[in-house]
Amino acid sequence: MTKKPLPLAVSIGEPAGISADLLLSLYAQNGDGTLPVFIAYGNVEFLRARAKRLNLDIAICPCDPTQAFEVFPVCMPVVEVGSGVIDTPGVATIAGAKMALESISRATIDCIDNQCAALITAPINKAAVKKIGFEFPGHTEFLAHLCADGELVPTPIMMLAHGNLRVVPLTIHVALSKVPELISQSMIETHVAIIARDLVERFGIRSPKIALTGLNPHAGEEGAFGLEDIERIVPAVKTLQAKGIDVFGPYPADTAFYLPNWQKFDVVVAMYHDQALIPIKTVAFEEAVNITLGLPIIRTSPDHGTAYDLAGSGNASTKSMHAAILKAFQLSGGTN
Repeated sequence: MTKKPLPLAVSIGEPAGISADLLLSLYAQNGDGTLPVFIAYGNVEFLRARAKRLNLDIAICPCDPTQAFEVFPVCMPVVEVGSGVIDTPGVATIAGAKMALESISRATIDCIDNQCAALITAPINKAAVKKIGFEFPGHTEFLAHLCADGELVPTPIMMLAHGNLRVVPLTIHVALSKVPELISQSMIETHVAIIARDLVERFGIRSPKIALTGLNPHAGEEGAFGLEDIERIVPAVKTLQAKGIDVFGPYPADTAFYLPNWQKFDVVVAMYHDQALIPIKTVAFEEAVNITLGLPIIRTSPDHGTAYDLAGSGNASTKSMHAAILKAFQLSGGTN
């Protein structure tokens, strides 16, 4: 029996930002029919107003995921969420924040229920959603909460990727002063095991090679610049190697990301946010894709923010959103 193709789900993100611009523009540019079929989760009237502002002559119609393939050639399919959202580029509103969260929730649930093949999330404004009770550090932690099976909450891991260049920050949205106390041997072992598994199962890499950076300059210089590398990272590497995982390090971060070294590995696992994001954004600022590992669903996201200053202008680059859609399509097996 032929497996029924499923659409990709795209949460609309912050409506006052550029996300709607990107989705509408990509759909409008899909004259050759090469864009994977997706269904947006947002407010139809808001999207029609933004399309009019952008001078895009496209049809936008409400439907559910089962109808997406039928309507995609003639109009952009949308699961209706939110109400009272007005097209106000650059100006966040309570109604917009509510729609952004409802969009994520509905799209995630449809992926869990196998109504959609994968989830692409547009960026949200954390300050705006916190005003309506959002209690999570970020998007990724909220997705883990939505994907929880009873009390079992998955461990989400953020990966940034551009082609075969991949990086994972072990710690994400925390103050730099908190990082050393969060990095432990057990935390490293847990995260690297998940990374190795998903590289095999989702990326099709049979025997992934994983590098770890050091926490301190020069990976601690044998204890001269701190003991964390010796006491926590090295033992984790040895334990993981004993379990058959090809993990190496810790390497000084400034040499691990030297391009010929980076290309030797399937992923470099860095200790904190900027240690990981600076190199990937240096080589692929507009085209890197955020991929969440460790979840029961496939999730990608463009690697940029809401860009309020560009919203409604038609000048925002679609490259990262396009890359996120294509990566989700690829990771889901390209079934649509």
